[in-house]
Amino acid sequence: MPLRTENRLGEPCWIDLVTRNPAKSIAFYAALLDWRAVETGAGSGRYTMFFHGDAAIAGLTAQDPSSGNRDFWTTYLATDSVDETVRAARAAGAAVLAPPQTVGDQGRLAVLTDPAGAAVGVWEAAGHRGFGADNEIGTPVWHELITRDFTAAIAFYEEVFGWTPIPLSDTTDFRYSTFGHDESMTGGVYDADAMLPPGVPSNWQVYLGVADVRASAARATELGGAVLREPWDSDFGTFAQIADATGAVFLLGQVEPSPRA
Repeated sequence: MPLRTENRLGEPCWIDLVTRNPAKSIAFYAALLDWRAVETGAGSGRYTMFFHGDAAIAGLTAQDPSSGNRDFWTTYLATDSVDETVRAARAAGAAVLAPPQTVGDQGRLAVLTDPAGAAVGVWEAAGHRGFGADNEIGTPVWHELITRDFTAAIAFYEEVFGWTPIPLSDTTDFRYSTFGHDESMTGGVYDADAMLPPGVPSNWQVYLGVADVRASAARATELGGAVLREPWDSDFGTFAQIADATGAVFLLGQVEPSPRA
């Protein structure tokens, strides 16, 4: 698997899971995606890193089981300066959930809520660059913002993170843009205001790559997870929405095995 060495400004560069039951979560992803968990030690808050092969793929941190909070994945966007990004985000209408903080010699992070209500992380890399690989089986393959205010969300990420949105569809039935730099596609934004149930906020969701979505969805159920949306085929591939063994939601996306694997 080729290692990824660079994340450009505003692109998704990392994901991590907050879970009430780390052991259960680790066992689920190890069995489903062949991830290997490595605890980084007390100096980094007992943060756990997931690897697929030699490549760092994601992180995990524990939350208090009595808090009543759901388990969830967070997407982080790359920045050259967390402090400057947070200042710009505040000026553009964001709220700050977790203020800028240093994580040992690995980098600096913050967590924001964009003007449409979606939580998103910001990562300024030092020792830890982010994903070691992506767009392969067992790695993140797509990142998607599901938003209740499409216009405000697009404007915010253009201003703060330098996105170049490319409309894929712009009708009242289906409004979707990809984003990236120089017409590259690193993720998408979906106008979901008419689709989200009452009380469900805008949110980021991650797609994880597998060789066979239908088989992996069935396996997720065997491992204690649930299929929230049955596998479906589209012009862009085959997908399914999954809740893992503790309830954190993600999507499966089908990818072809790498010829380098």
